[in-house]
Amino acid sequence: MTRLLAAITLSLSIVLTILVTIVCSVPIIIAGMVKLLLPVPGVWRKVSIFCNFMMYCWCASLAMLLRLNPHLQWDVEGLEGLSKKNWYLLICNHRSWADIVVLCVLFRKHIPMNKYFLKQQLAWVPFIGLACWALDMPFMKRYSRSYLLRHPEQRGKDVETTRRSCEKFRRYPTTIVNFVEGSRFTNEKRRQTHSPYLYLLPPKAAGIAMALNVLGSQFDKLLNITLCYPDNDRRPFYDMLSGRLTRIVVRVQLEPIHKELHGDYINDKLFKRRFQRWLNTLWDKKDREIERIKASCKNAGQ
Repeated sequence: MTRLLAAITLSLSIVLTILVTIVCSVPIIIAGMVKLLLPVPGVWRKVSIFCNFMMYCWCASLAMLLRLNPHLQWDVEGLEGLSKKNWYLLICNHRSWADIVVLCVLFRKHIPMNKYFLKQQLAWVPFIGLACWALDMPFMKRYSRSYLLRHPEQRGKDVETTRRSCEKFRRYPTTIVNFVEGSRFTNEKRRQTHSPYLYLLPPKAAGIAMALNVLGSQFDKLLNITLCYPDNDRRPFYDMLSGRLTRIVVRVQLEPIHKELHGDYINDKLFKRRFQRWLNTLWDKKDREIERIKASCKNAGQ
């Protein structure tokens, strides 16, 4: 693809994505105002159903935009056995903003609409915060270690926020998505965090531990998703918008949720260490899976 064609494609993609987002988000924002003004359970349920439908429309529109790229190939394994009637906790490695688009587009017909853990600061962003609240996105407030050393009374409050956010999901099938690395992977962040992995940052367990503790046995399965862009590893989101993205590899692993994964992550140090070891084991396997994907794609291209 020539630079001129890529630039034209990038401009059109940005314009179309913004238009689609506006068309789908304005009704959600209006519904959020109704939800804010009428705090009645019956109204809230109907607002949630409507907002989920509008988010589905947004995902379907993004899928149509991706289909405009004739070079894009999907390599997906593991979608069998998924259902929109189940509760899922979805964890995924985080490489790019493209990850959110991929998860929305790929799973929109297979599982309940995705609910993403969001930073608490987003709740106060005009329009965006209201839309996310109307969509029942769980907000998580995180404190740095240095802040907690200065304010020990705040310890555990970030996890309590997660607990309150998750309570609402008892009423209807939900998919809670958590990028457990807490940030998009870069080689610089890998060095800063002294990550033991080649392609991942160290996973943070607090969010999913609290989600499992609150919803307990209500989760049917844990979806362990591995994403990789083997041909566009450097800037997949930019390449997606400019029509240069050529391959998206997704591996879906259905993991059982054993009773041993339910416990008090805040106060039980033994459980906390056990849970972190379990998550680290998943991350070890994920790192090796990404290495296999990259090696396979490299060999196929030779």
